[in-house]
Amino acid sequence: MKTHENIFIKNARFVVLPRIEDGIDGTISVAEYSDHIPFLIKRVYYIYNLIKEGAIRGKHAHKELEQVFFCARGSCDVELDDGANKQIIHLTKPNVGIYLGSELWVTFHKFSMDCFLLVLASDIYRESDYIRNYEEFLSYLNRAGKKT
Repeated sequence: MKTHENIFIKNARFVVLPRIEDGIDGTISVAEYSDHIPFLIKRVYYIYNLIKEGAIRGKHAHKELEQVFFCARGSCDVELDDGANKQIIHLTKPNVGIYLGSELWVTFHKFSMDCFLLVLASDIYRESDYIRNYEEFLSYLNRAGKKT
């Protein structure tokens, strides 16, 4: 599997936030509903202290939840799987995130020691929305007629 600059996986795309440079006072990036984030944000969480070599996050899909992930610091790889295609995206820029729609199997790995993932989600946590077994994910797509 190779890292690509363009995302060809269904229900995934880059989200690029503006960078406002303020000289010695730093840089600010702003995420606003509809201009940058395609859903109303109902939950924000972040993942950090990924100091164990070989740490893996994700390994699941969502039936309905939409999310945008920003690697606010450091870097990581995002492995996407829509049931027909797989792709790895390397996140390194704090203003370039990845939108993940529903029905995507997602795995995060190869975290830098300083990685800090900021996540914006379309809904509160609901365990019933998760698909945590890969074979079940493929069956779910087949039942919905979405696997190509």
